[in-house]
Amino acid sequence: MSGLFSHVHAATRRTLEVNGYELTDISGQECCGALHAHAGQHDKALELARKNVLAFAEFPDTLIAVDSAGCGAMLKDYGDLLEGDPLHEAAIDVSSRVRDVSELLADRGPRSGSAVKLRVVYDPPCHLKHAQGISDPPLALLDAVPGLEYVQHGDGDMCCGSAGSYSFTQSELSRAVLGRKIDSLLSSSPDIVATGNPGCVMQIGAGLLAEGSSIAAVHPVEILDMAYARAGYYD
Repeated sequence: MSGLFSHVHAATRRTLEVNGYELTDISGQECCGALHAHAGQHDKALELARKNVLAFAEFPDTLIAVDSAGCGAMLKDYGDLLEGDPLHEAAIDVSSRVRDVSELLADRGPRSGSAVKLRVVYDPPCHLKHAQGISDPPLALLDAVPGLEYVQHGDGDMCCGSAGSYSFTQSELSRAVLGRKIDSLLSSSPDIVATGNPGCVMQIGAGLLAEGSSIAAVHPVEILDMAYARAGYYD
């Protein structure tokens, strides 16, 4: 996220602060380990999980904001991942404090911004809807944008084909799954596609480009951030 999607981090920070959250940067964080776990590198995933648990344990009673659905699902699973480990109890505590940015913003309303007249099709990431059970909060973000028309398409419950490293290890099948997803998204005639996971953004974005479409794929928080900028909240 910090390498490829630092703009999403910036939008996350700005929108959370507008809604009354105070953000603290915590040193000592590492990659969450999700991609390592997906690739079968269990020991490396455990190593990264332990480092993160120790870093976040220094700030008890503080919520942990995440703007990547895959990372959020992994962090929320640390209690199970580190079962039997000396850090198990600390891992349970850390997992209990993890929140997707959409959860945090929905808890505060969120505050309404200025109009953004776009037709948005929302595609729920599997790691958000199925792994974390989060469906409504991302829509609350879109509801806070006046003038926005959002639609949900018929294949919203289906994977986009990214699935962590799956698009690399099973590229042919991944492209087949993606093709169906792109057809469904385009049938909604959107101006933009919103989805809250970096793998999904890249996978869907690549699929749209392959179809010759100029439609962009973005994180939902980026749209709310646009509405807040237009409202002058950052001036």
